[in-house]
Amino acid sequence: MIQGTRQGILAHLRRQGQATVRDLAHVMRLTPTAIRQHLTVLERDGMVDTSEVRGRVGRPALVYRLSDRAEGLLPNNYFALANLLLEEIRAAEGLDGEMRLLRRVAGRMVSDNAYRVEGLPLGRRVQGVAELLRAQGCEVRVEHGEDGSFLLRECTCPYTRVARAHHEVCALEFDMVRRLLGGEVKLVSSLLRGDDSCSYRVRPLAEAVAAG
Repeated sequence: MIQGTRQGILAHLRRQGQATVRDLAHVMRLTPTAIRQHLTVLERDGMVDTSEVRGRVGRPALVYRLSDRAEGLLPNNYFALANLLLEEIRAAEGLDGEMRLLRRVAGRMVSDNAYRVEGLPLGRRVQGVAELLRAQGCEVRVEHGEDGSFLLRECTCPYTRVARAHHEVCALEFDMVRRLLGGEVKLVSSLLRGDDSCSYRVRPLAEAVAAG
């Protein structure tokens, strides 16, 4: 839970785009020293970014902006827009067209994140995908099976409000995870089905063929 004054600072940065300590001290009716203390905490927690802006005279001023992490945590209505877009795509292109689009999106996500796992053994690929999912805001655990397999447990979903209305979004997530891991990947539980996680059982391809 973000403390009230710091929540106010974040709200102001969201409205204005950026601010100096002096700006924030004026808006929040606090001393510059108090504002700096709050900004130090927010910067430590990855909620604000800073940059220097050089004026015509004197030392450069520090300007504060919301970080990408803070933007993701603050209230927004992105899920409603995403639902409307998917509904319009299906109305125009049908389910097949919507699925083709989602596969292309999954492909983009794989291309953007392949550097995380390229050339790595399967265990480290699983850890790399887990870190990617955590960066998207998911709570993720990795469990090791006695048979050499891995269980990647996604305990929270970044697309919950969209996936409830459009289950096909789950296919996007599965496709991305499968292509990044490169082994045999099987979805064995699902949050949408009432399970406690979306869990992926992962085995090396050669082992999977032998087991089959």
